[in-house]
Formats: sequence, C-alpha cells, structure tokens
Amino acid sequence: MRFAWAKEMRKASRLFEIIQILRLARKPVTAATIAEQLEVTVRSVYRDIAALQAMRVPIEGGRGIGYILRPGFDLPPLMFSIEEMEAIVLSLALLERTGDDELKRAAKRVSAKIAGAVPPPLRQTLDANALHAWGFAAPSASAVDLALVRRAIRDEEKLDLAYRDEAGRATQRIIRPIALIYYAETANIVAWCELRQAIRNFRSDRIEDCQVTGLRFKGEGDRLRQVWVDGWEINSSAG
Repeated sequence: MRFAWAKEMRKASRLFEIIQILRLARKPVTAATIAEQLEVTVRSVYRDIAALQAMRVPIEGGRGIGYILRPGFDLPPLMFSIEEMEAIVLSLALLERTGDDELKRAAKRVSAKIAGAVPPPLRQTLDANALHAWGFAAPSASAVDLALVRRAIRDEEKLDLAYRDEAGRATQRIIRPIALIYYAETANIVAWCELRQAIRNFRSDRIEDCQVTGLRFKGEGDRLRQVWVDGWEINSSAG
C-alpha cells in the first residue's frame, strides 16, 4: 500500500515535469530527450504522454517526430513538486503552534485550496498525516488579538498597550509595531516604544489590553526594522 502510494507520487511529479519541459521547448521534443532529462526509460515517457493526453492535456506529435504542447495551454496556478508539497504541509502544521487563531484558520483554508487545485496523487501528501510539527502549542493570547497586531504592522498604525512587565509593574505604552515573533510559549511584539524611546519587545501574555489608536507612523516601519536589526549586530559584536 505504501509502495503503491509512493509510486503514484513519483508518477504525478514526472507528469508535471513533462509538461514543464514541453512548455519551455521551442521545437518538438523527442521521448528520448525527455527520458534522458527525467532519468527514466523511453517506454515510461510514452506511457506518461498517453496519460497526459487522456487527461486532455493538448500534447501533439508522436514517436520518432517528437512532442509539442499546443499554444494557449497553461498549468493551473498551483502546481508543486512532492518536496514543495511536503514543505507546505510542514509549514501549515507549524502554524498550529503559534497561538494565532486567525493564522490557524487561514492555514486550514490554504490546505483546502491546495487540495482542490493539485492532482489527486499530490493531494495525498496533504491527507497522509506523515509529517508533524511536534511540541507544545502556544496558548491563544487572551487580551490581544494577534491579527490586529499584524494589521497594525502592515498599516503602520500605533497601538495603545496596557502592559505588565516581568516584575509585575503596570504601564501604559504607545508603540509603533514593526515585527511579530512567534515562540513556543508566547508571541513577542517588536516595537518602538514612545515611553522608552527605544526598540522594545512586548510579550503577548503580559499585555492586559491592546487597542488601535488611529495614529499612523507611515514610512517609518522599514527604518525602525533596520534599527532593530542593527541592534542585533551590536549585541553580537559585544558577545
């Protein structure tokens, strides 16, 4: 059963590669040329061409003269190799550990869209349940909507935080969020803090309230991210 599934996966990947070869070709491509590129037998190429033609892929030509892909045909917008599909599956699994509910819902939608767009053999990679991202999932942040934070980063909008630091001291902060880091136990908002006049990290599990302000810092995001990155380099040199 497992061997049959792997064989189907290899075949699906090979069919995709044949279409790619024909799409890029400027003249008919012989089965021998395709076989050499894919490291398979010529007989396998003949069978694959027949399978593609049965799926109504407009391949024209024949043995001895070569094959062409009729103009106007294109691949669906989502076509992946087996390795690319595995990367997607694992990435979607990792999103389950972020504690960001909107991203987790988005991951499920992405999985459904991909499953509906790729050929059945590749679709099995999504359903096989063979790749896992192990470890504890971060709890959802109760007082801060991480989707709101991500929008504020994109829109360069200031946020008003009620924040309690490691020692338990409560402060009110106006921040300019520039990045969001997901750790196993929590998420950190990287921001320019107007109270401290410096880059600071704010743990989502220490935020007691988070509201948008309607105030913008348009055009400053890239510069502040560079300040943040420069700080890494300084700290690295100091070590």
